[in-house]
Amino acid sequence: MKNIYSLFLIVLSLSSYAQTPFDKYEGQDNVTSVIVNNKMFELMAKVKMETKEDQAYLNLIKKLDNLKVFKTTSVKTASDMRANVEHYSGKLEELMRVNENGKSSKIFVKSVAGSNNVNELLLFIEGKETILMSLTGEFSLQEISLLTKRMNLPGGEELNKASKK
Repeated sequence: MKNIYSLFLIVLSLSSYAQTPFDKYEGQDNVTSVIVNNKMFELMAKVKMETKEDQAYLNLIKKLDNLKVFKTTSVKTASDMRANVEHYSGKLEELMRVNENGKSSKIFVKSVAGSNNVNELLLFIEGKETILMSLTGEFSLQEISLLTKRMNLPGGEELNKASKK
């Protein structure tokens, strides 16, 4: 019986390790969420591409692990998101912060040692609606601006600005 209990605790700890503090927003009634996992990126990478831009997009897709986008207009949920971002971003580097026209944007990254690439990007935008985007894999910021353009993701404008710096 002790072995079964120990196995249960190990499985439970491993499953909670793979989650982020943002996963709790998935499925909430007042939050629109888009979750794209590695398997979907693998399937997308098999599509035939014809132009150079298409090929660049395909090369990026192969590098991605997870994309999570959460959007809300709820003041309470936005406040909770902000608190989670403030706590979680302590593990990341702030890349840029923009405050204009009543909209605040912050971009954080986790850099790959000895490289210009990042393996995590966190985008947080507050305004009339609050948007939280988390992207993992190993990619450059220039590649991400292409992704946001092609997938029409919220925060694409902010990421395009950051990739040009």
